Amino acid sequence: MAPSEKATAATQINTLVEHFNRQRHLFQQMVENLRNAFDASDDLRKLIHSHKFRIKDPEHLRDKLQRKAHKATEAHVPFDITTGNLAQKINDLAGFRIIHLHTRQFESINKTLLDIFEFNNYPLIEQPRAKTWDDETREYFASLGVAVEPNDRMYTSVHYVVGSNSKAQVTCEIQVRTLSEEIWGEVDHKVNYPHPNDDVSCREQIKVLARVTSSCSRLVDSIFATHTDRENVRSKNGIEVPRTRPPKRESRARGRK
Repeated sequence: MAPSEKATAATQINTLVEHFNRQRHLFQQMVENLRNAFDASDDLRKLIHSHKFRIKDPEHLRDKLQRKAHKATEAHVPFDITTGNLAQKINDLAGFRIIHLHTRQFESINKTLLDIFEFNNYPLIEQPRAKTWDDETREYFASLGVAVEPNDRMYTSVHYVVGSNSKAQVTCEIQVRTLSEEIWGEVDHKVNYPHPNDDVSCREQIKVLARVTSSCSRLVDSIFATHTDRENVRSKNGIEVPRTRPPKRESRARGRK
């Protein structure tokens, strides 16, 4: 990038970050409204483990814009992000994460989320997209009609982008993932994102962790599938089996000889 181009891009990026800082309260208001809508849904509360949200750190935004400006220069295309389209071009300025226990819950979670968006007038800017590296997981999401996007970073999550239900020109990215996938995501985010870790051993360990957490998700899926089958058999046969408790150990007093 020529010095003049660098100076122009730096000025443009400063303007974008300043604009975001002035609009930050609108993104905060949006995620808080989304949280209220999610918490008000009995159906969603029964399906999920937890949720959390964040507003993008301004310096993280600056770093992301710098990377996009560099890519634009290398591709010989304009760096076309402006204050008017910032929230559309960078759609994770506000982020909401929904965490659930096992994979097969997603079908019901997806339906419930779409109902919440419709009821509360949140326009769906981007339909759900499943980002995953795992073939079996990819097949599951595809069977539900969810668009699948391969991910070489061994990342797994389903992404939605919704717009505001007010006049504010803001968006929010919503991620849905299992608790096991959240473990990998948090570790990778700390040590390997947004800039890849230059330690080969660390990168390989992150790949191993991805496979371990994928196996963990499968085990949790199996546990819940077994539990559901057992409950269905009980219900079908009208059998009520009391929850068993481990037998109490009898305490034997030792007499003195």
